[in-house]
Amino acid sequence: MTEATATAGALKRLSDEGVSIWLDDLSRKRIESGNLAELVETRHVVGVTTNPSIFQAAIGSGEGYAEQLTDLAVRGVTVDEAVRMMTTADVRAAADVLRPVHDATLGRDGRVSIEVDPRLAHDTAATIAEAKQLAWLVDRPNVMIKIPATKAGLPAITEVIGLGISVNVTLIFSLERYREVMDAYLAGLEKAQKKGLDLSSIHSVASFFVSRVDSEIDKRLTVLGTDQALALKGRAALANARLAYEAYESVFAGERWTALGGARANKQRPLWASTGVKDPAYKDTLYVDDLVAPGTVNTMPEATLNATADHGRITGDTVTNGYAQARADLAAVEALGISYDEVVRQLEDEGVAKFEAAWQDLLDAVTKSLNSKGVDGE
Repeated sequence: MTEATATAGALKRLSDEGVSIWLDDLSRKRIESGNLAELVETRHVVGVTTNPSIFQAAIGSGEGYAEQLTDLAVRGVTVDEAVRMMTTADVRAAADVLRPVHDATLGRDGRVSIEVDPRLAHDTAATIAEAKQLAWLVDRPNVMIKIPATKAGLPAITEVIGLGISVNVTLIFSLERYREVMDAYLAGLEKAQKKGLDLSSIHSVASFFVSRVDSEIDKRLTVLGTDQALALKGRAALANARLAYEAYESVFAGERWTALGGARANKQRPLWASTGVKDPAYKDTLYVDDLVAPGTVNTMPEATLNATADHGRITGDTVTNGYAQARADLAAVEALGISYDEVVRQLEDEGVAKFEAAWQDLLDAVTKSLNSKGVDGE
């Protein structure tokens, strides 16, 4: 039995259920070694997502970046330009690996995402300018620009979509904010339509974060310590995601969407992000097996991808028949005095802060590398 045949089971079933499998990781070594192409071939991977933490781990290791760092140092570039040149080079190369998937799926998949500088998360104008710059630098039809779903990010999403640039909206934790994201996307499509742009060429996903919701709510349930509280552990994140899918079904069946769909626009697909399980007490494929629904994306760290290939249990749609239970679970959490609104607000703030910290670590590592070559990276 070949490796491709051996791993076809759960991942193929997941793909057959209408879930696009994207890899939540990227490095130059992964591209140049042929590993990314291999995952496309043997693991049903049809997309890639990146974030500041992923680039910090990849570039911070230095592996595969020495020659480019030397060239950048010789040119005397700033550290910000150096980071932008290295990250966009990786995304461009990954986009080329995935271009056949992009072409075969008419742009639906074969996507590689790159995020705007996280320090701009609360600056609408700067986010728009950065998104345009990144799209220009990568210069591939299958790039997606990641914009955080902050209050300042919402109008940026509308503007960037309106320019015809495909967007991955990231750091979505709450149902209310998710509805605002879908509204921002539809508004962007309407702007693009008024400009006469081809709506069929514009794609978007909405990255709804999963495991971090359980991590925070479970921590609060553990503090309460009652049997009732402990029985709710591991249920809030799935409930939140399932109700997000319910909202997606509602919005993309409404009159506003019908007009855009008639103009060949694409639905903004829900993407399950943060699907690596944080609590070892839970099965490591929890946020894959239990979030199967058509028209979704699941972006997985490699460990989760391998776990799913090895022992994932894909049994069909595990989302749309669970709306009533999902509402009951979140209501039960609220009834114990745990504020949903407070939790999701905290998670959004922490999410932005974590990406800012990772970005600063990356800048520091690149500054050190540039300085070691005799050039001031500041």
